[in-house]
Amino acid sequence: MSALPEVPLTIEGASVLHQMMRIRWSVWRGLSAAERDTIVAEAASALAGLESGGRKASALYSLLGHKGDVMFVHFRDNFEELHQAELAVARLRLSDYLDVTSSYLSMVELGLYESTQKTYSALIEQGVEPFSEPWNAAVEETLTRQREAMKVRLWPEIPEAKYICFYPMDRRRGEQKNWYQERMADRARMMHEHGMIGRRYAGEVRQIITGSIGFDDWEWGVDLFAEDPLVFKKLIYEMRFDEVSAVYALFGTFYVGIRTRSEDLPVLLAV
Repeated sequence: MSALPEVPLTIEGASVLHQMMRIRWSVWRGLSAAERDTIVAEAASALAGLESGGRKASALYSLLGHKGDVMFVHFRDNFEELHQAELAVARLRLSDYLDVTSSYLSMVELGLYESTQKTYSALIEQGVEPFSEPWNAAVEETLTRQREAMKVRLWPEIPEAKYICFYPMDRRRGEQKNWYQERMADRARMMHEHGMIGRRYAGEVRQIITGSIGFDDWEWGVDLFAEDPLVFKKLIYEMRFDEVSAVYALFGTFYVGIRTRSEDLPVLLAV
């Protein structure tokens, strides 16, 4: 195992953009009722279209707390389509009354620790030189097979759940503890143990992991979807006790919101 490359393979799918915004309530309230109604009707019609895109759709959430009022979540096939979704929101008259407080860009990512170790070990045993043409061909064959097997997870639809919890995270890279200096076999073991906790909550919460290395300020984004927000607390609390979280995890800002559909916009924006 010591001769194996230490970087695990990953497969990527949907491109994802989170947009956190604050409503300029003082200005919004200054409009006439007729103006507000016209703007809301336009926004509701646009949101209805964005919601109906299947796996290339968007969803709106009403945020709790001071970090923002609403959050748009867009799932698309590529960055170009994400940009069009972003522009569709920006072109709405409602956007004149929204201030962006934060955003997050990422791609759905699945780490292949187990497949990586099996593939690399088999190639080393065959005497194949790492990163040679035969090596790369065998790796691509593994990736192609995994992309097909994991297609549903790579290209998900936004879950219909009432609540969302989104947060970015890193793996620790400090002087004493550095995730990226651990052997891949050890990282694979810790990730397996970490994943087993999540599996126990499979019937209560849907988790979508996105990779953002090279795209945003953190390394991964995590979206949790559930009908009961209490499961977010219980799942994340339990995971804090396993090794990969307790020793190596760094967490960013948490955003919790309630799904707001197009027909709910008049209530959300009522004054």
